[in-house]
Amino acid sequence: MEEKKPIVSSACEVCPQYNPKGLKKLGVNAENTDFVVALAGNPNTGKSTVFNALTGLRQHTGNWPGKTVTRAEGGYQYNDKKYKLVDLPGTYSLLSTSEDEEVARNFILFGKPDVTVIVVDAGRLERNLNLVIQILEITGKAVLCLNLMDEAKRNHVEVNTRALAKRLGIPVVPTSARFNEGIPELIDVISQVATGQVECRPHRIKNVPKKIEEAVKKLSLELEKQFPSLPNSRWIAFRLLEGDERVIEALREREFELE
Repeated sequence: MEEKKPIVSSACEVCPQYNPKGLKKLGVNAENTDFVVALAGNPNTGKSTVFNALTGLRQHTGNWPGKTVTRAEGGYQYNDKKYKLVDLPGTYSLLSTSEDEEVARNFILFGKPDVTVIVVDAGRLERNLNLVIQILEITGKAVLCLNLMDEAKRNHVEVNTRALAKRLGIPVVPTSARFNEGIPELIDVISQVATGQVECRPHRIKNVPKKIEEAVKKLSLELEKQFPSLPNSRWIAFRLLEGDERVIEALREREFELE
């Protein structure tokens, strides 16, 4: 691993940011949990293998409320803290055009996990970056798990993890989950992000047309006045301007609120 702490702030313990109300509506019980971690990624990135490596036998499966999509949950302890890990459906985007995408997006948006681990295929990084950027538009607390490093090396693919972390603004951890390589480092970095020892400064899209940017800023300010606990007023403003019915409904039901 080239760099363990690419972006560091002063070490401090912080309260969990996850939304118990939002999680309950999504069918996830966060009682007796210090931190909630979401596991996201494209299909075929080894995400399930990462999930199994992190949770071992401490996991169970079910369905998301009102959906046919399977939900897997697990847990582990690290530094006397309890972590609940939720394996989100593998998706290529968060535009909510399918049931899987809606489930993944709603969990990150309404559940407000303390950390979102984005699992990508190290050998096919470009294909995975679309989802990475979309997630970073929603949440500022994320870790990139650069999985399948063994296959990437076998195919002579090299990734500069330091440069990647700098460009994305989040920690990057190379892993080969099937061999448990990098998993201890991943657990440690998740802890650092969850507790505030590592401060993420995620990449956000900036080249927006002037008229749209003005409308987004105006709507964002209004949203922040009405809903102070919104996870990302700018992203939600974009979705409202695009007429996203699910986000509109969430605002009406105040699903973004922490309590």
